[in-house]
Amino acid sequence: MDGFQRRRELKKLNILEAALALFMDYGVQKISIAEIAKKANVSQVTIYNYFESKHNLVHEVFYFYIDKAKEEFDETLNSDAAFPEKVKQLIFAKKEIADQIHEDFYNYIMKEYASDSDYFQKMYVQEALPRFIELFDEGKVQGYVDPNISNEAIIFYIKALNESIQREENYQKILPLTEDIMKMFFYGVAGKARD
Repeated sequence: MDGFQRRRELKKLNILEAALALFMDYGVQKISIAEIAKKANVSQVTIYNYFESKHNLVHEVFYFYIDKAKEEFDETLNSDAAFPEKVKQLIFAKKEIADQIHEDFYNYIMKEYASDSDYFQKMYVQEALPRFIELFDEGKVQGYVDPNISNEAIIFYIKALNESIQREENYQKILPLTEDIMKMFFYGVAGKARD
């Protein structure tokens, strides 16, 4: 990559980061291109040159946000931490995001999630599910997950949860329940976590 292309990519990244920060704090509807341009230290014309419209920018920010979340997820799973610590980190990360995200931006994310099913289905099947299976296999080896629970049952449970989250009548209720849902997912209704 030459210097021009590198500067171009850096500028695009700055715009995405600025827009994401503003959307997280104030939602999508209340933020203008002018505010994003000011935070990213670029002109409004530059934003339109890169993204053509606010709608396209919001869409790209959404994918940027998902990629960042995936990187953090992978970082947690690739760490040397024991299974319970990884689970705690995943729960804490979900709770932290739920506490920080503006409801308007969250609703936009969930609508995109429900409508762009090809992208998410592919990412879910090819990346997320195998990583969850690795995590639960690790938990089985370390004695934290019942080895008698099949991976098929785990996948079934994850898919059922995933399908429920995608329904509009549900995703509008999930944000305040994120921590509880994650705890139930990892520890069950009895809530007994081994330390």
